[in-house]
Amino acid sequence: MKNKIGKGDKVKVEYKGKLESGEVFDSSKASGKYLEFVVGDKQVISGFEEAIIGMEKREEKEITLEKEDAYGEYKEDLKKSVARSVLPKEQEPKKGMTLVIGTPEGYQIPAKIVDVEEDKIVIDLNHPLAGKKLIFKIKILEVEKNSK
Repeated sequence: MKNKIGKGDKVKVEYKGKLESGEVFDSSKASGKYLEFVVGDKQVISGFEEAIIGMEKREEKEITLEKEDAYGEYKEDLKKSVARSVLPKEQEPKKGMTLVIGTPEGYQIPAKIVDVEEDKIVIDLNHPLAGKKLIFKIKILEVEKNSK
């Protein structure tokens, strides 16, 4: 039991994430980086974190996360109209472009342009994977047990 992953353990994970259609949206091989995080620190989506609790080093499995355990429901009210005058003048906004918006708290949020009109644009603040079921193939590479 003491080799099983628990809250507070630091892990290094190899992963591949895909949609129900089979389209791969992210992988550690493609990004060139493994996912490293402390279990229980809410650094990754809840369903992913829950799935690795109890696993051991070198163990592999495939998990399917419902949207509630991933990025949540797609929320129509997260589409917002913004005056074109607040956008930087040097780049013409186009449908499909992603902007990075700074919040008053200092966070950076990606926003996709979904419509461009003469005096305003409509941006979508939903996470790109909101409303989607996600399938992950994961392999535990390293486990650093919490010493507490």
